[in-house]
Amino acid sequence: MLKYIDMIGDENMNKVKPRTLSGFVELLPQDQILFNKVKDTIRNSYEKFGFVPLDTPILEYSDVLLAKAGGETEKQIYRFNKGDTDISMRFDLTVPLAKFVAMNYGQLAFPFRRYQIGKVYRGERTQKGRFREFYQADIDIIGDEALELTADAELVSVIYATFKDLGFTDFTIKINNRKILNGLFEGLGLKDKAVDILRIIDKIEKIGEKAVIEMLLEVEVQEEKIEQILSFLKISGNNEEKILKMEKLDINSEDFLTGVKELREVVQLVNGFGVPDKNYEIDTTIARGLDYYTGTVYETVLNEHKEIGSVCSGGRYENLAEYYTNKKLPGVGISIGLSRLFYKLEEAGVIKASASTCADVMVIPMIEDISYALKIATSLRENGVNTEVNYSKKSLKAMLNYANRIKVLYVVFVGEDEVKSSTVTLKNMTTGEQETMTLQNAIDKVLTK
Repeated sequence: MLKYIDMIGDENMNKVKPRTLSGFVELLPQDQILFNKVKDTIRNSYEKFGFVPLDTPILEYSDVLLAKAGGETEKQIYRFNKGDTDISMRFDLTVPLAKFVAMNYGQLAFPFRRYQIGKVYRGERTQKGRFREFYQADIDIIGDEALELTADAELVSVIYATFKDLGFTDFTIKINNRKILNGLFEGLGLKDKAVDILRIIDKIEKIGEKAVIEMLLEVEVQEEKIEQILSFLKISGNNEEKILKMEKLDINSEDFLTGVKELREVVQLVNGFGVPDKNYEIDTTIARGLDYYTGTVYETVLNEHKEIGSVCSGGRYENLAEYYTNKKLPGVGISIGLSRLFYKLEEAGVIKASASTCADVMVIPMIEDISYALKIATSLRENGVNTEVNYSKKSLKAMLNYANRIKVLYVVFVGEDEVKSSTVTLKNMTTGEQETMTLQNAIDKVLTK
Protein backbone atom coordinates (compact mmCIF):
# COMPACT_ATOMS: atom_id res chain seq x y z
CA MET A 1 0.00 0.00 0.00
CA LEU A 2 2.83 2.42 0.86
CA LYS A 3 4.39 1.81 -2.54
CA TYR A 4 1.06 2.60 -4.26
CA ILE A 5 0.67 5.88 -2.33
CA ASP A 6 4.24 6.88 -3.22
CA MET A 7 3.52 6.26 -6.88
CA ILE A 8 0.49 8.56 -6.75
CA GLY A 9 2.58 11.23 -5.06
CA ASP A 10 5.30 10.95 -7.68
CA GLU A 11 2.73 11.25 -10.47
CA ASN A 12 1.44 14.55 -9.07
CA MET A 13 4.96 15.89 -8.57
CA ASN A 14 5.95 15.15 -12.17
CA LYS A 15 3.29 17.34 -13.77
CA VAL A 16 4.73 19.49 -16.57
CA LYS A 17 3.76 23.13 -16.73
CA PRO A 18 1.78 23.69 -19.95
CA ARG A 19 3.38 26.41 -22.05
CA THR A 20 3.90 27.38 -25.68
CA LEU A 21 7.16 28.29 -27.40
CA SER A 22 7.84 32.01 -27.70
CA GLY A 23 6.71 33.34 -31.08
CA PHE A 24 4.24 30.50 -31.64
CA VAL A 25 0.54 31.28 -31.31
CA GLU A 26 -2.51 29.36 -30.12
CA LEU A 27 -5.78 31.25 -30.43
CA LEU A 28 -8.86 30.90 -28.27
CA PRO A 29 -11.91 29.51 -30.13
CA GLN A 30 -13.54 32.90 -30.76
CA ASP A 31 -10.29 34.28 -32.19
CA GLN A 32 -9.64 31.17 -34.29
CA ILE A 33 -13.15 31.38 -35.77
CA LEU A 34 -12.53 35.01 -36.71
CA PHE A 35 -9.08 34.17 -38.11
CA ASN A 36 -10.59 31.41 -40.27
CA LYS A 37 -13.18 33.84 -41.65
CA VAL A 38 -10.43 36.25 -42.69
CA LYS A 39 -8.41 33.40 -44.21
CA ASP A 40 -11.44 32.05 -46.09
CA THR A 41 -12.26 35.52 -47.42
CA ILE A 42 -8.75 35.82 -48.86
CA ARG A 43 -8.90 32.29 -50.31
CA ASN A 44 -12.28 32.95 -51.95
CA SER A 45 -10.99 36.21 -53.42
CA TYR A 46 -7.94 34.49 -54.92
CA GLU A 47 -10.09 31.74 -56.41
CA LYS A 48 -12.42 34.30 -58.03
CA PHE A 49 -9.46 35.28 -60.21
CA GLY A 50 -8.77 31.68 -61.23
CA PHE A 51 -5.77 30.98 -59.01
CA VAL A 52 -5.34 27.31 -58.08
CA PRO A 53 -4.38 26.05 -54.60
CA LEU A 54 -0.96 24.66 -53.77
CA ASP A 55 0.18 23.14 -50.48
CA THR A 56 3.91 22.51 -50.31
CA PRO A 57 5.63 20.63 -47.43
CA ILE A 58 6.70 22.51 -44.33
CA LEU A 59 9.93 20.47 -44.28
CA GLU A 60 12.35 20.45 -47.22
CA TYR A 61 15.87 19.19 -47.93
CA SER A 62 18.15 21.96 -46.67
CA ASP A 63 20.21 22.19 -49.86
CA VAL A 64 16.98 22.66 -51.88
CA LEU A 65 15.41 25.22 -49.57
CA LEU A 66 18.61 27.19 -49.00
CA ALA A 67 19.79 27.25 -52.63
CA LYS A 68 19.42 31.03 -52.74
CA ALA A 69 19.39 31.88 -49.05
CA GLY A 70 22.14 33.75 -47.28
CA GLY A 71 22.85 36.43 -44.70
CA GLU A 72 20.07 37.08 -42.16
CA THR A 73 17.63 34.71 -43.86
CA GLU A 74 19.87 31.70 -43.38
CA LYS A 75 20.47 32.62 -39.73
CA GLN A 76 16.71 32.51 -39.11
CA ILE A 77 16.15 29.05 -40.60
CA TYR A 78 14.96 26.21 -38.37
CA ARG A 79 17.33 23.42 -39.42
CA PHE A 80 17.99 19.94 -38.01
CA ASN A 81 19.14 16.44 -38.90
CA LYS A 82 16.94 13.36 -38.88
CA GLY A 83 19.34 10.48 -39.28
CA ASP A 84 21.53 11.36 -42.26
CA THR A 85 18.99 13.81 -43.73
CA ASP A 86 19.63 17.56 -43.42
CA ILE A 87 16.18 19.18 -43.11
CA SER A 88 14.96 22.79 -42.92
CA MET A 89 11.55 24.33 -42.28
CA ARG A 90 10.25 26.64 -45.00
CA PHE A 91 10.81 30.34 -44.25
CA ASP A 92 8.54 31.64 -47.02
CA LEU A 93 6.22 30.24 -49.71
CA THR A 94 8.16 31.50 -52.74
CA VAL A 95 11.17 29.17 -52.59
CA PRO A 96 8.96 26.05 -52.29
CA LEU A 97 6.95 27.38 -55.25
CA ALA A 98 10.14 27.69 -57.30
CA LYS A 99 11.08 24.09 -56.45
CA PHE A 100 7.58 22.87 -57.29
CA VAL A 101 7.46 24.59 -60.68
CA ALA A 102 10.94 23.31 -61.61
CA MET A 103 10.02 19.74 -60.59
CA ASN A 104 6.63 19.73 -62.34
CA TYR A 105 7.37 21.96 -65.33
CA GLY A 106 6.24 19.36 -67.87
CA GLN A 107 2.88 18.83 -66.15
CA LEU A 108 1.92 22.47 -65.61
CA ALA A 109 0.07 24.84 -67.94
CA PHE A 110 1.59 28.30 -68.23
CA PRO A 111 1.04 30.93 -67.13
CA PHE A 112 0.81 29.00 -63.88
CA ARG A 113 -1.45 30.81 -61.42
CA ARG A 114 -1.22 29.51 -57.88
CA TYR A 115 -2.18 30.63 -54.42
CA GLN A 116 -0.98 29.23 -51.14
CA ILE A 117 -2.06 30.07 -47.62
CA GLY A 118 0.17 28.35 -45.11
CA LYS A 119 2.51 28.58 -42.15
CA VAL A 120 6.16 29.57 -42.45
CA TYR A 121 8.91 29.60 -39.84
CA ARG A 122 11.62 32.11 -38.99
CA GLY A 123 13.73 32.10 -35.85
CA GLU A 124 13.81 35.87 -35.53
CA ARG A 125 13.41 37.98 -32.41
CA THR A 126 9.77 38.02 -31.35
CA GLN A 127 7.90 41.27 -30.78
CA LYS A 128 4.33 42.54 -30.93
CA GLY A 129 2.81 41.33 -34.18
CA ARG A 130 6.01 39.49 -35.20
CA PHE A 131 6.00 35.73 -34.80
CA ARG A 132 8.28 32.76 -35.46
CA GLU A 133 5.43 30.66 -36.82
CA PHE A 134 3.00 32.62 -38.96
CA TYR A 135 0.65 32.40 -41.93
CA GLN A 136 1.33 33.95 -45.32
CA ALA A 137 -1.25 34.20 -48.10
CA ASP A 138 0.54 34.33 -51.45
CA ILE A 139 -0.39 34.41 -55.12
CA ASP A 140 1.97 34.24 -58.08
CA ILE A 141 1.63 34.18 -61.85
CA ILE A 142 4.55 32.33 -63.48
CA GLY A 143 5.32 32.57 -67.19
CA ASP A 144 7.29 30.28 -69.46
CA GLU A 145 10.16 32.37 -70.92
CA ALA A 146 7.99 35.53 -70.90
CA LEU A 147 5.11 37.08 -68.93
CA GLU A 148 2.97 39.99 -70.10
CA LEU A 149 2.79 43.18 -68.04
CA THR A 150 -0.96 42.58 -67.85
CA ALA A 151 -0.14 40.14 -65.04
CA ASP A 152 1.45 42.97 -63.03
CA ALA A 153 -1.70 45.05 -63.44
CA GLU A 154 -4.00 42.14 -62.63
CA LEU A 155 -2.35 41.69 -59.23
CA VAL A 156 -3.32 45.27 -58.37
CA SER A 157 -6.88 44.26 -59.20
CA VAL A 158 -6.58 41.16 -56.98
CA ILE A 159 -5.26 43.22 -54.06
CA TYR A 160 -8.12 45.70 -54.51
CA ALA A 161 -10.78 42.97 -54.64
CA THR A 162 -9.32 41.09 -51.67
CA PHE A 163 -9.22 44.05 -49.29
CA LYS A 164 -12.63 45.17 -50.48
CA ASP A 165 -13.94 41.66 -49.67
CA LEU A 166 -12.31 41.96 -46.23
CA GLY A 167 -14.49 45.03 -45.64
CA PHE A 168 -11.99 47.83 -46.29
CA THR A 169 -12.61 50.82 -48.55
CA ASP A 170 -9.96 53.36 -47.55
CA PHE A 171 -6.68 51.74 -48.63
CA THR A 172 -3.97 52.57 -51.15
CA ILE A 173 -1.98 50.19 -53.34
CA LYS A 174 1.38 51.84 -53.96
CA ILE A 175 3.19 50.95 -57.18
CA ASN A 176 6.71 51.55 -58.45
CA ASN A 177 9.23 49.84 -60.75
CA ARG A 178 12.67 48.67 -59.64
CA LYS A 179 14.15 49.40 -63.09
CA ILE A 180 13.43 53.10 -62.49
CA LEU A 181 15.34 53.14 -59.22
CA ASN A 182 18.18 50.98 -60.54
CA GLY A 183 18.41 53.22 -63.59
CA LEU A 184 18.44 56.35 -61.43
CA PHE A 185 21.38 55.01 -59.42
CA GLU A 186 23.18 53.97 -62.60
CA GLY A 187 22.68 57.45 -64.04
CA LEU A 188 24.16 58.93 -60.87
CA GLY A 189 27.17 56.62 -61.04
CA LEU A 190 25.98 54.59 -58.04
CA LYS A 191 25.26 51.27 -59.73
CA ASP A 192 27.63 49.37 -57.43
CA LYS A 193 25.75 50.70 -54.39
CA ALA A 194 22.25 50.10 -55.77
CA VAL A 195 21.33 47.21 -53.44
CA ASP A 196 22.42 49.12 -50.32
CA ILE A 197 20.61 52.28 -51.41
CA LEU A 198 17.41 50.37 -52.20
CA ARG A 199 17.37 48.77 -48.76
CA ILE A 200 17.88 52.14 -47.11
CA ILE A 201 15.27 54.16 -49.02
CA ASP A 202 12.77 51.31 -48.56
CA LYS A 203 12.76 52.32 -44.86
CA ILE A 204 12.09 56.03 -45.43
CA GLU A 205 8.48 55.94 -44.17
CA LYS A 206 9.50 54.06 -41.02
CA ILE A 207 12.67 55.92 -40.06
CA GLY A 208 12.27 59.31 -41.76
CA GLU A 209 14.38 61.36 -44.18
CA LYS A 210 17.05 62.40 -41.67
CA ALA A 211 17.87 58.79 -40.74
CA VAL A 212 17.93 57.81 -44.42
CA ILE A 213 20.47 60.57 -45.16
CA GLU A 214 22.68 59.37 -42.32
CA MET A 215 22.55 55.78 -43.57
CA LEU A 216 23.32 56.81 -47.15
CA LEU A 217 26.33 58.75 -45.94
CA GLU A 218 27.49 55.63 -44.09
CA VAL A 219 27.57 53.68 -47.39
CA GLU A 220 29.58 56.56 -48.91
CA VAL A 221 26.98 58.23 -51.13
CA GLN A 222 27.98 61.86 -51.72
CA GLU A 223 25.73 64.61 -50.35
CA GLU A 224 24.84 66.09 -53.77
CA LYS A 225 23.78 62.66 -55.01
CA ILE A 226 21.72 62.11 -51.87
CA GLU A 227 19.92 65.37 -52.67
CA GLN A 228 19.18 64.14 -56.20
CA ILE A 229 17.87 60.82 -54.88
CA LEU A 230 15.63 62.53 -52.32
CA SER A 231 14.39 65.00 -54.94
CA PHE A 232 13.36 62.06 -57.12
CA LEU A 233 11.59 60.36 -54.21
CA LYS A 234 9.53 63.52 -53.64
CA ILE A 235 8.07 63.67 -57.15
CA SER A 236 4.43 64.66 -56.62
CA GLY A 237 1.14 64.90 -58.50
CA ASN A 238 -1.36 62.38 -59.81
CA ASN A 239 -0.18 59.24 -61.58
CA GLU A 240 -0.01 60.86 -65.02
CA GLU A 241 1.83 63.91 -63.69
CA LYS A 242 4.39 61.74 -61.88
CA ILE A 243 5.10 59.73 -65.04
CA LEU A 244 5.43 62.90 -67.13
CA LYS A 245 7.92 64.34 -64.62
CA MET A 246 9.97 61.13 -64.76
CA GLU A 247 9.92 61.12 -68.56
CA LYS A 248 11.35 64.65 -68.59
CA LEU A 249 14.29 63.79 -66.33
CA ASP A 250 17.68 63.64 -68.01
CA ILE A 251 18.72 60.20 -66.73
CA ASN A 252 21.25 58.44 -68.95
CA SER A 253 20.09 54.86 -68.35
CA GLU A 254 18.25 52.34 -70.52
CA ASP A 255 16.91 50.69 -67.36
CA PHE A 256 15.36 53.97 -66.22
CA LEU A 257 13.62 54.58 -69.56
CA THR A 258 12.34 50.98 -69.69
CA GLY A 259 11.06 51.20 -66.11
CA VAL A 260 9.13 54.40 -66.75
CA LYS A 261 7.62 52.89 -69.91
CA GLU A 262 6.59 49.73 -68.04
CA LEU A 263 5.10 51.77 -65.19
CA ARG A 264 3.02 53.81 -67.65
CA GLU A 265 1.71 50.61 -69.27
CA VAL A 266 0.87 48.98 -65.92
CA VAL A 267 -1.07 52.07 -64.77
CA GLN A 268 -3.07 52.10 -68.01
CA LEU A 269 -3.85 48.40 -67.61
CA VAL A 270 -4.87 48.88 -63.96
CA ASN A 271 -7.42 51.42 -65.16
CA GLY A 272 -8.72 48.77 -67.55
CA PHE A 273 -9.21 46.34 -64.66
CA GLY A 274 -11.54 48.90 -63.04
CA VAL A 275 -9.52 49.68 -59.93
CA PRO A 276 -10.66 53.12 -58.64
CA ASP A 277 -8.07 55.92 -58.88
CA LYS A 278 -8.38 56.58 -55.14
CA ASN A 279 -7.16 53.07 -54.31
CA TYR A 280 -3.79 53.05 -56.11
CA GLU A 281 -0.96 55.45 -56.80
CA ILE A 282 2.60 55.63 -58.05
CA ASP A 283 4.98 56.00 -55.12
CA THR A 284 8.64 56.52 -56.04
CA THR A 285 9.75 55.60 -52.50
CA ILE A 286 8.58 51.98 -52.83
CA ALA A 287 11.73 49.92 -53.35
CA ARG A 288 11.10 46.47 -51.80
CA GLY A 289 14.55 45.75 -50.40
CA LEU A 290 14.73 42.13 -51.58
CA ASP A 291 17.27 41.60 -54.35
CA TYR A 292 15.18 39.41 -56.63
CA TYR A 293 12.57 42.03 -57.58
CA THR A 294 13.33 43.32 -61.07
CA GLY A 295 10.27 45.29 -62.22
CA THR A 296 6.91 46.32 -60.78
CA VAL A 297 6.77 46.42 -56.98
CA TYR A 298 3.78 46.89 -54.66
CA GLU A 299 2.96 47.86 -51.11
CA THR A 300 -0.54 48.31 -49.66
CA VAL A 301 -1.49 50.48 -46.69
CA LEU A 302 -4.76 50.91 -44.78
CA ASN A 303 -5.05 54.69 -44.69
CA GLU A 304 -6.84 54.80 -41.35
CA HIS A 305 -4.26 52.47 -39.79
CA LYS A 306 -0.93 53.42 -41.33
CA GLU A 307 0.80 52.41 -38.10
CA ILE A 308 0.26 48.78 -39.17
CA GLY A 309 2.59 49.32 -42.14
CA SER A 310 2.30 47.47 -45.44
CA VAL A 311 -0.41 44.80 -45.32
CA CYS A 312 0.29 43.33 -48.77
CA SER A 313 3.48 43.57 -50.81
CA GLY A 314 5.33 41.91 -53.66
CA GLY A 315 6.57 42.44 -57.17
CA ARG A 316 7.97 41.15 -60.47
CA TYR A 317 10.99 38.85 -60.65
CA GLU A 318 12.87 37.77 -63.76
CA ASN A 319 13.57 34.11 -63.07
CA LEU A 320 11.78 32.29 -60.28
CA ALA A 321 13.56 28.94 -60.47
CA GLU A 322 17.06 29.86 -61.64
CA TYR A 323 18.65 27.74 -58.89
CA TYR A 324 16.74 24.62 -59.95
CA THR A 325 16.46 24.72 -63.75
CA ASN A 326 17.87 26.38 -66.85
CA LYS A 327 14.38 27.29 -68.01
CA LYS A 328 13.55 30.98 -67.66
CA LEU A 329 10.43 31.35 -65.53
CA PRO A 330 9.56 35.03 -64.95
CA GLY A 331 6.78 35.82 -62.54
CA VAL A 332 4.97 38.35 -60.42
CA GLY A 333 3.54 37.77 -56.97
CA ILE A 334 2.16 39.29 -53.79
CA SER A 335 2.03 38.17 -50.19
CA ILE A 336 -0.25 39.04 -47.29
CA GLY A 337 1.34 38.46 -43.89
CA LEU A 338 -1.90 37.00 -42.59
CA SER A 339 -0.93 36.39 -38.94
CA ARG A 340 0.56 39.85 -38.53
CA LEU A 341 -2.37 41.51 -40.33
CA PHE A 342 -4.88 39.66 -38.14
CA TYR A 343 -3.01 40.55 -34.94
CA LYS A 344 -2.75 44.23 -35.88
CA LEU A 345 -6.38 44.53 -37.02
CA GLU A 346 -7.64 42.89 -33.84
CA GLU A 347 -5.34 45.04 -31.68
CA ALA A 348 -6.63 48.18 -33.41
CA GLY A 349 -10.24 47.11 -32.94
CA VAL A 350 -10.89 46.97 -36.69
CA ILE A 351 -12.11 43.37 -36.35
CA LYS A 352 -13.56 41.80 -33.22
CA ALA A 353 -14.01 38.20 -32.15
CA SER A 354 -17.46 37.26 -30.90
CA ALA A 355 -18.88 33.73 -30.92
CA SER A 356 -16.95 30.79 -29.52
CA THR A 357 -18.93 28.37 -31.66
CA CYS A 358 -19.42 27.60 -35.33
CA ALA A 359 -23.03 26.59 -34.61
CA ASP A 360 -25.97 28.86 -35.47
CA VAL A 361 -28.36 26.76 -33.39
CA MET A 362 -28.11 24.74 -30.19
CA VAL A 363 -30.74 22.03 -29.70
CA ILE A 364 -31.65 21.42 -26.05
CA PRO A 365 -33.64 18.24 -25.38
CA MET A 366 -36.07 18.70 -22.47
CA ILE A 367 -37.01 15.05 -22.14
CA GLU A 368 -35.23 11.77 -21.47
CA ASP A 369 -35.76 10.38 -24.98
CA ILE A 370 -33.57 12.56 -27.21
CA SER A 371 -34.32 10.78 -30.50
CA TYR A 372 -36.67 13.54 -31.76
CA ALA A 373 -34.12 16.21 -30.78
CA LEU A 374 -31.40 14.37 -32.73
CA LYS A 375 -33.74 14.10 -35.73
CA ILE A 376 -34.35 17.86 -35.55
CA ALA A 377 -30.60 18.53 -35.41
CA THR A 378 -29.99 16.30 -38.45
CA SER A 379 -32.70 18.12 -40.43
CA LEU A 380 -31.22 21.50 -39.50
CA ARG A 381 -27.77 20.42 -40.70
CA GLU A 382 -29.18 18.98 -43.94
CA ASN A 383 -30.68 22.42 -44.61
CA GLY A 384 -27.36 24.21 -44.13
CA VAL A 385 -27.75 25.24 -40.50
CA ASN A 386 -24.72 24.54 -38.28
CA THR A 387 -26.17 22.81 -35.24
CA GLU A 388 -24.92 21.63 -31.85
CA VAL A 389 -26.88 19.33 -29.54
CA ASN A 390 -26.52 19.94 -25.83
CA TYR A 391 -27.17 16.47 -24.37
CA SER A 392 -25.64 17.15 -20.97
CA LYS A 393 -27.65 16.25 -17.88
CA LYS A 394 -27.22 19.71 -16.39
CA SER A 395 -30.05 22.07 -15.44
CA LEU A 396 -31.78 24.20 -18.07
CA LYS A 397 -30.23 27.29 -16.50
CA ALA A 398 -26.74 25.82 -16.83
CA MET A 399 -27.35 24.86 -20.47
CA LEU A 400 -28.60 28.37 -21.28
CA ASN A 401 -25.59 29.89 -19.52
CA TYR A 402 -23.39 27.72 -21.73
CA ALA A 403 -25.30 28.87 -24.83
CA ASN A 404 -24.80 32.50 -23.81
CA ARG A 405 -21.14 31.98 -23.07
CA ILE A 406 -20.35 30.61 -26.53
CA LYS A 407 -22.74 33.21 -28.06
CA VAL A 408 -24.85 30.84 -30.13
CA LEU A 409 -27.53 32.79 -32.03
CA TYR A 410 -30.53 30.51 -31.46
CA VAL A 411 -31.63 27.76 -29.11
CA VAL A 412 -34.19 25.11 -30.10
CA PHE A 413 -36.09 23.55 -27.18
CA VAL A 414 -37.52 20.07 -27.68
CA GLY A 415 -39.95 18.90 -24.98
CA GLU A 416 -42.99 16.65 -24.75
CA ASP A 417 -45.31 19.27 -26.33
CA GLU A 418 -42.95 19.73 -29.29
CA VAL A 419 -42.71 15.96 -29.83
CA LYS A 420 -46.52 15.56 -29.76
CA SER A 421 -47.15 18.48 -32.15
CA SER A 422 -44.08 17.86 -34.39
CA THR A 423 -42.89 21.42 -33.72
CA VAL A 424 -39.90 23.16 -32.15
CA THR A 425 -39.59 26.14 -29.85
CA LEU A 426 -37.04 28.63 -31.21
CA LYS A 427 -35.43 31.22 -28.95
CA ASN A 428 -33.44 34.17 -30.26
CA MET A 429 -30.58 34.47 -27.78
CA THR A 430 -29.94 38.10 -28.69
CA THR A 431 -33.48 39.49 -28.32
CA GLY A 432 -34.87 36.84 -25.97
CA GLU A 433 -37.88 36.28 -28.25
CA GLN A 434 -39.25 32.74 -28.14
CA GLU A 435 -41.83 31.09 -30.41
CA THR A 436 -43.15 27.61 -31.14
CA MET A 437 -43.27 26.82 -34.87
CA THR A 438 -42.76 24.15 -37.48
CA LEU A 439 -39.23 22.98 -38.13
CA GLN A 440 -39.33 24.47 -41.65
CA ASN A 441 -40.33 27.88 -40.29
CA ALA A 442 -37.48 27.66 -37.79
CA ILE A 443 -35.03 26.80 -40.58
CA ASP A 444 -36.27 29.73 -42.68
CA LYS A 445 -35.95 32.11 -39.73
CA VAL A 446 -32.40 31.02 -38.91
CA LEU A 447 -31.26 31.15 -42.55
CA THR A 448 -32.56 34.72 -42.95
CA LYS A 449 -30.76 35.97 -39.84
